[in-house]
Parts: sequence; C-alpha cells; structure tokens
Amino acid sequence: MSAVSILLIIIVSIGFLSIIAEDLIKVNKAKSTLFWGTLAWIVYFISSSGSGHTEAASEALNENLLDIATLWLFLFSAMTFVAYLSEKGVIEIIAGFLLPKQLSEKGLLFFIGTFSFIFSSLADNITATLVSLTILLGLNIDRDKLIKYAIVVIYGVNAGGVSLITGDVTTLMIFLADKVSISDLLMLVLPAFTSVILLCILMSFGMNGRIDVTTQKHTLSSVDTVISALFFFTIIGVIFGNVFFSIPPVLSFLFGLSVMFMVARVLDRDEPILDYVRKIEFDTLLFFLGVLLLVGMLKEIGVLELFLEAYKQTPTLIANYVVGITSALFDNVPLTSAILKSGIDMANNEWLALTFSVGVGGALLAIGSAAGVIAMSKIPELTFMRYLRFFPQLFIAYTAGYALVVLFIQVMTN
Repeated sequence: MSAVSILLIIIVSIGFLSIIAEDLIKVNKAKSTLFWGTLAWIVYFISSSGSGHTEAASEALNENLLDIATLWLFLFSAMTFVAYLSEKGVIEIIAGFLLPKQLSEKGLLFFIGTFSFIFSSLADNITATLVSLTILLGLNIDRDKLIKYAIVVIYGVNAGGVSLITGDVTTLMIFLADKVSISDLLMLVLPAFTSVILLCILMSFGMNGRIDVTTQKHTLSSVDTVISALFFFTIIGVIFGNVFFSIPPVLSFLFGLSVMFMVARVLDRDEPILDYVRKIEFDTLLFFLGVLLLVGMLKEIGVLELFLEAYKQTPTLIANYVVGITSALFDNVPLTSAILKSGIDMANNEWLALTFSVGVGGALLAIGSAAGVIAMSKIPELTFMRYLRFFPQLFIAYTAGYALVVLFIQVMTN
C-alpha cells in the first residue's frame, strides 16, 4: 500500500472519529465530516496530478458526486413534503388516528417498530424514517427514551426494505443481477420482522411509563388534503415507475414535488409553499455529503476490495454475516456492487442471506445507513456514542435475524 493511500486512510479515519467525538470536540458532525471528506479528495487529486492520473480522479469524483446528488435531491424532495405535512398537522392527524389516546411506553415501542417496518417496505427508507421520527417528535416523550425509539425506527426501516425490491437499493441490485427472485425475497419477511420484534423486546427494559397521545385539532384546507393525497400517490408512483419503467426514484419524487408547487399555486396563491424548503434541516444534507465523500474515498483506494478476501478465507454464510456487520461502516451499495462484480459463486439461500445482512447490518452503527444519518440530524440527543451504547441489543437482533433467515430458508426449500 502506497504512502498516499495510508495518508488517505488516516484522513478518512479522523473524519469518522470526528463524528464519534462530536460531544468532546464541540464541532458539529456536518462541519467536521465535510472538512475531512473534501480534504481527502483534494489530497487524492494532488497525488493523481503527480502521477498523471488526474482524468481518472475526476471521473471517480464525478461518479461519487452523482451518487451524492441523487441522494441529496431525493432527500430534499421527501423532506420538503414532510415539512409541509408536519406544519399543517397532517402527520399529527395520522398519529392520532393510528394511536390510542394513551398507551404504554413499551406499546409505543412495538407500534413504531412495526410501523417503520411496514412503511419502509411500501415506500423507501428515507421517507419512512422522516415520517416515523415526525410522529415520535410530536409526542411527549422523555428525550433519553426518545433515543431508544429512534434506534428502533432505524433498525425497522432497514429491516423492512430487504424483502421487496422497492424497499432497498441493495435488494434491487441483487434482484437485477438475477441472484434472487421476488418469491425468494418474500421469505425474508418473517425473519426480518421477527428481528425487529426481538429488538423491541430488548429495548423495552426499563420502559414502564405511559404516554398520553394529545393531538391538537387541525382543520385541513383543500390544499392540505390535495397535497396529502399527492404525497401518497408520489410514493406509489415512485414504486411503480421504478418497477415497470425503470424510472429513477429521485426523478419521480422531484416530479411529485413540482406538482406540489403547482397545486399550491393554483389552489391557494397566498400559500408560501417555497418557505417549506427553508424548513429542511440542511445539517442533514451536509452530513450526508461529508460521510459519502469519506466512504467514496475508501472505495477509490481499494479498501472495500479487501473485504472480498473474506469469501476466500471463510465459509460463505459466515462471510455474508461479516459483510453485513462491515456495512455498518461502509456504504452497503458499493460493498454489494463489489461482491456482485467479483464473480463469487453462491447458492440461492446464500444470496438471500447476503440480501438480509447488507440491508440490515447498516443499522448497527449510527452512520451505517441513511436512516441513521437522518435520525442523528433530527434528534440532537442521538449522538454516535449514545447510539453505540445500544450496540449489544442491535447486534443480538441482527444475529438472530440472520440465523432465522438461514434456518427459515432451509426449512422452506426442503
């Protein structure tokens, strides 16, 4: 490994450590990750210039920025919708409809775990996370206990997406590579949901209080009703557009957002619809940018390829399990792509096990999934270290879910 590669690994490591030490250094994680992420790429360009590989470095950066821009724009669209619906009380109305007037803290834990699991199966991780967290933030929950609920949401949305090709990018990638079929993926539903319930049980210890669900009376205007319906049909459009016509989800969501602007303009000229763009937590977007720049650099210097050696040294099912844990630190999309391109030969049940592991493993750490990054930005109390305190519960749920996938598939296919 060259001296430049070692230097870049050090820079990336410091970038990740700045997230962990946010409370200690008193520097917002969005600022620190952006600094170290851009610094890593500047160093990479300087070294590429010296070796005459500037063009390759530019192509690598452009590819990385394209991935970031796609995620940014999708997040931007979803957050604008949710900001509007939250401000108008639509999400509070939904919460009041779904929840009883009073329920136990444990009951809410199981509800939000189930809700996030189902919603992320039908929609996407980002939208499911935003809506689930908005419901929680609208309730009178102790801030320390709110962390537990947020962690269940993060795990729930990651687990919910593995059984449908519309729920998770890595699931879609494995499906499009003809490694699994839709009927195969449906076998992941029960093990994945069981692991969510197990996590809820583990997180419920010490939660013996009750929560009053108090909702203010909201009167929805015709614009609010239409935009609420538009949000629902946008989600449906994202799913069907991608499955039947291969339309990128970000394009469908941006179209839905544009229709939202047009509808508000036609039905209510006084509605300052663009103001809701300003309500977006831009710290979340900057944090995404910094983290993905750091992860992209790891991909460019070949660190991700080292994990492919695990398949040569260990049994495939064990390697898949380890790769899932690894995806908590490295973006699961390039990790899955590297495995698919490597030509590794796996049986159907082993590909399904990989689908679960790379889809759910990211929830083991706060920075391991889009849901975790969003939650850290929306809930200031949820730092990397506080999330890490619940690693044992998450690890048990992940391990039990993986074991259930292996056993359940063997039973169903014999």
